[in-house]
Amino acid sequence: MAETEHALALGKEARLFVRAHQNGVLSTLSKRLDGFPFGSVSPYVLDHDGNPVILISTLAEHTKNIDADPRVSLIVHPCVEDMQAAGRVTLVARAARLPGKEGFGARYLRYLPQAEGYFAMHDFHFYRLMVEDVRFIGGFGKIHWIRPERYAPPAAPALAAAEDGILAHMNADHAHNLREYCRHVHGAEVLDAAMVGIDCDGFDLRADGHVLRFDFPAPVFDAEAARAALVELARQARATTSN
Repeated sequence: MAETEHALALGKEARLFVRAHQNGVLSTLSKRLDGFPFGSVSPYVLDHDGNPVILISTLAEHTKNIDADPRVSLIVHPCVEDMQAAGRVTLVARAARLPGKEGFGARYLRYLPQAEGYFAMHDFHFYRLMVEDVRFIGGFGKIHWIRPERYAPPAAPALAAAEDGILAHMNADHAHNLREYCRHVHGAEVLDAAMVGIDCDGFDLRADGHVLRFDFPAPVFDAEAARAALVELARQARATTSN
């Protein structure tokens, strides 16, 4: 049991790391160069199952590679001075084109509004990277292979279905709480904050143009549990203000 709990904890740590970023380096197998690895930068947004979704053009080299061979990897890492000392996650996956843009489009553009121009072009399509293996390097000496079922978040279909309503409510009625979350968790005094996504592990705010990640202390699975977690975070933020 202890070994399973440790594996699940590592999987969650890797997943939270990936959730905290929106950019990676995508590696595909080159069609033009007979299978040589081909790297390209790639923004991504996670779906509710923890799989990255990317928006790419049929004219791009990496798209041609994916259409010929769907095996890919995506490395996620912070841009810091000492790259080798920092944590990083490599997601090994198979890419599959989504049938349309409507289903995932709203969530993608909330996180990456700068992609709106690409979104409108007919030759850009969403591809989901279905994770099959995970390499997690959490720092020096902390190196692990993680099975995909350990990386995957617990299923929360009720929360996914309620996401749009939660965002609309928080942004319309609790903007002051969102700003307090930024101060309390990240030490950031912001003028404008809007919730762009919520999942079982936490939520994301766009604060003065930058996306900030907030992790829940325990998973939430529906709107009521999310509400309780957000109310508690607001209480903690008020408590630190009054002290």
